[in-house]
Amino acid sequence: MTLAIVLAGGAAAAGLPTRDGEPLADRLAAQCRRAGADDVRLAADLDELAALVDTATGPVLVTGGDLVAHTAVLRHLATSPVGPTVALVLTDPPAPGRTAVREERGQVVDAGPSDALNGEASGVFGGAFRVGVADLPALAAAARAAAAGTAVPAAGPGRAAPTGSAVDQLFAGLTLLGTPVFAQRVRLLVAHRVADQAELAAAETAVAAVDEDRVELRLAVKERDDFFSTYFVSTWSPYLVRVAARLGLGPSTVTVISILFAVAAAALFAVGGTRVAWVGGAVLLYLGFVLDCVDGQLARYTRHFSAWGGWLDTMADRAKEYVVYAGLGYGATQAGHRYGWALAIAAMTLQTVRHMTDTWYGVLHDEAARRPRPVGAGGGGIGDRLNAASTRVQADTGSLSYWLKRTVVFPIGERWALVALTVALFGPLVSLVAVLVWGTLAFLYTGALRTLRARWMWVPVLDTVDATLHRDDGPLATRLPVVRPVGPLTLAVVAALGPAVLLALALVALSGDGDVAGLRWLVPVALLVLLVGGLGAGAAHNGPLDWLVPAALRAAEYLFAIAVGVIGDVPPWLIFGYVLLLTVHHYDLTARLEKRQAAPPLHDATLGWEGRSLLLALAAIVGFAAIGMATLGSYLLVVFLASVVLAWVVLPARAARASAVPARTGGGASG
Repeated sequence: MTLAIVLAGGAAAAGLPTRDGEPLADRLAAQCRRAGADDVRLAADLDELAALVDTATGPVLVTGGDLVAHTAVLRHLATSPVGPTVALVLTDPPAPGRTAVREERGQVVDAGPSDALNGEASGVFGGAFRVGVADLPALAAAARAAAAGTAVPAAGPGRAAPTGSAVDQLFAGLTLLGTPVFAQRVRLLVAHRVADQAELAAAETAVAAVDEDRVELRLAVKERDDFFSTYFVSTWSPYLVRVAARLGLGPSTVTVISILFAVAAAALFAVGGTRVAWVGGAVLLYLGFVLDCVDGQLARYTRHFSAWGGWLDTMADRAKEYVVYAGLGYGATQAGHRYGWALAIAAMTLQTVRHMTDTWYGVLHDEAARRPRPVGAGGGGIGDRLNAASTRVQADTGSLSYWLKRTVVFPIGERWALVALTVALFGPLVSLVAVLVWGTLAFLYTGALRTLRARWMWVPVLDTVDATLHRDDGPLATRLPVVRPVGPLTLAVVAALGPAVLLALALVALSGDGDVAGLRWLVPVALLVLLVGGLGAGAAHNGPLDWLVPAALRAAEYLFAIAVGVIGDVPPWLIFGYVLLLTVHHYDLTARLEKRQAAPPLHDATLGWEGRSLLLALAAIVGFAAIGMATLGSYLLVVFLASVVLAWVVLPARAARASAVPARTGGGASG
């Protein structure tokens, strides 16, 4: 249940008559109802607002009494999926009494008078924000502190009480309390804060001049997307969005249809064996990617966001891509190429490790934006220059350098385009090689730049969370002794080197028709080297590059599984399937941790990276590597499916029943 509060007190414009004759504050209240608020209240002052917040059981939408905007602006704010607490940010010039903001990667990292931001303001507070349930106590505290004219608790020494209108004081106080606030920018629609009748009339004229529904369809397309998505998909996908909306299709339904297209394309790549089949598969792959874009655009157009839909979209994207790699690997093998499956496994492994580094670098960047830089950092060093260059390129939207920067990192749109084009022209083998070459170059490019910037930022990421969970440690790793002087990243890299050497030896022996099975007795040695990574489980992960630890451990486990498979003469398709299940498990875990959610319900049953590797090693030593890999893979699949049912069906139903009990036994809700 969403509560909307129009803070009319402290805003002289709240009582101004609109074109319809009603006061501006009353019109805002009506707009909040149309935006989806279940309960709308007018608050005369901050004390009254704090009392209302104390009784709230769901998100709270707060707006000042001086905002003139499309209803869609408030609806987007109320339904924004970017985070629990979101604020409207405008590009209007700073005005006396208004709060300026500084943003980093979509988050408001500082707010206050424009002169207090040292010229680093990136926008102004738009007079409205939504607060998630977990942040409501902070909202009430900020309201009471602002009402009393004092600095908010824990605001830090030297921070004065916020100034300006009541809603500006409230928002600035909320940010001073350290509440993570995401920015909601206004694109194409109109939103202005007004101070007098003339500004109100001008803002109303600007609102009336915009076709709200037509603009909302355009807003469904991402503001910044990849080159291929921007020019070869989003130019016509909004038409499909409108058709899907009229047919009543939900975003998850479109996601499922896109999966079917990708599976059909993979099947043609695998068993077609002809140019016609490859071209047909490429067309299906392109259409599947279009639908993959449509599902997100449809969610934004209809404002139908859900945790389940976001999770499904993330998992489906990876599953589709890796099923296509499987089709290419099988097709290349059927065409007589010996290493078709090996290339597919390599492409999947490389892409997963890349994604894991992307995840933790994003967390690092967000943490760096929220924390003050250490004394002596920066000062014209390479980190400053890289940041400045990146900012310039990102600001130059549409330029050659902008598109080169976005394309060189090999995003998903470019991956689909490369696969479709190369398989249609040359066949599955060339397609896999192209993906590996570009993916490797992109990994080296991003890895080098991020390492330099991370050393400059020097921000620990995993020291404030359960590092063992983020590392995917099992019971064995958590019981190993801790080697603190070496550092968890060094230990994780060493852990990956053992399996990498073993795999290299196996591939050399295989290519020279040597005795691969004779390397079986090196498996225990590689396992011992792998377990070195567990010696850092209990250490502090606060080094400048420790955000790389999860990715290094993922790589170590994948390499060990592949090496065991090669030495144990496991069928390549089975190795691919097992590694695929590992990636699914890790994407499931990461998708939750990115949003600061709990681990999957049955996470403990997955045994950890070291437990799974130990079982594989034992199976390989006794000569049953294929049986062991198939059994362990089946077990992980069952655990994953059971976890999905628990997380998205059983536990939500149980929570819904529990929350319904007070409604049946208590008094009626307020209107």
